[in-house]
Amino acid sequence: MTASTVAPKRIESIDLLRGVVMILMALDHTRDYFHYDAFFFEPTDIEQTSIALFVTRFITHYCAPVFMLLAGTSAFFIGRRLEKKDLSIWLIKRGIWLIIVEFIIVKFAWYFQFDFGLIELNVIWALGVSMITLAAFIRIPKKTLIVICTLGILGHNLVDGIQFEDAWAHNLMAVLHQFTPLKGTGEIDFWVYYPLIPWIFVMPLGYCMGSLYASGFDARQRRKLLMRIGVIMTVGFFAIRLLNFYGDPFPWTTQDTILKTVFSFFKLNKYPPSLLYLLITLGPALIFLSVSENWKTKVLDKVTVVGRVPMFYYIIHIFIIHMAACVAAALTGWGFEAMILEGWVTELDRLQGYGFNLWVVYLIWVAMTVLILYPLSKVYHDYKFSNRDKWWLSYI
Repeated sequence: MTASTVAPKRIESIDLLRGVVMILMALDHTRDYFHYDAFFFEPTDIEQTSIALFVTRFITHYCAPVFMLLAGTSAFFIGRRLEKKDLSIWLIKRGIWLIIVEFIIVKFAWYFQFDFGLIELNVIWALGVSMITLAAFIRIPKKTLIVICTLGILGHNLVDGIQFEDAWAHNLMAVLHQFTPLKGTGEIDFWVYYPLIPWIFVMPLGYCMGSLYASGFDARQRRKLLMRIGVIMTVGFFAIRLLNFYGDPFPWTTQDTILKTVFSFFKLNKYPPSLLYLLITLGPALIFLSVSENWKTKVLDKVTVVGRVPMFYYIIHIFIIHMAACVAAALTGWGFEAMILEGWVTELDRLQGYGFNLWVVYLIWVAMTVLILYPLSKVYHDYKFSNRDKWWLSYI
């Protein structure tokens, strides 16, 4: 067999990290559908949150940045057996497919009804467009691409706060860098939850990172490099945040208690992700990759399975969590139909009073992960890797 036809060996530490963040993502969405307090205040509300709730939300911040970064790394692995032209075509087709999935399948999973009067540009949309952008970026020399993406991530907060009255200029800025609805879209409301910048710069860095795992690259040198970059990013977060002049649109402030001050320090902007948000999520993620290459336990093997089928897991976890919420609503007197949603679940005033304590949320999350999400992922994983000849499996 030629090198182009041999399936490359999977990097288990990457699958493990992706599995960890996918499982944490399910925790965040379980909280959305089951936590009593979610219908009254944000988990990062300094005046009302608790340590457990704030930490629960904070650890789930790692999901989107790591997912985006490792999607770029996966593209590099696929590109090892394709010409760049073919890889670009694959990225464009997959990107378009993901945007369709966002607007139809994922939208239905969140709400359990087809309502195209509201279109939300969420993480899968950003992932899809980033792949389409990556199709062009991979033609740029690697060193130049790293510089461009690094500058984009370092400098994008310079345009925070820029506003335009003109609808076209406003909408362009919204798609690129603002968490806001679009203007002048008639009867269809468009909400940009995931603006494209800096996400379109994160994925190419993941693509470039893939070269560290190329055949012949010294494993010890790779671990040292990942550790060095991860530490620099993490230390950089604390240094820039302490200076409190740049890197996030919301500076931290001294509060009336030490705990609230700590909350303020770590309360970071996700929509779009600030420089500081990316430093404190991707930095520790790279450290994790550095230290986890030789980790091996039965539990971690199961987490790795999830990391090998991320898109399948993403889609089914929303359906499972939402269906479980329907059952919970029915059992607690709210009625199954209460979870047929006309808007984002936590923003519906009619659901205030529904829900459970945070420890119950954790129990539900663990139960769904162990009893439903992992078994389904394992079945799909085994089917997918036993049927590599089925082209359509690469899209799920």
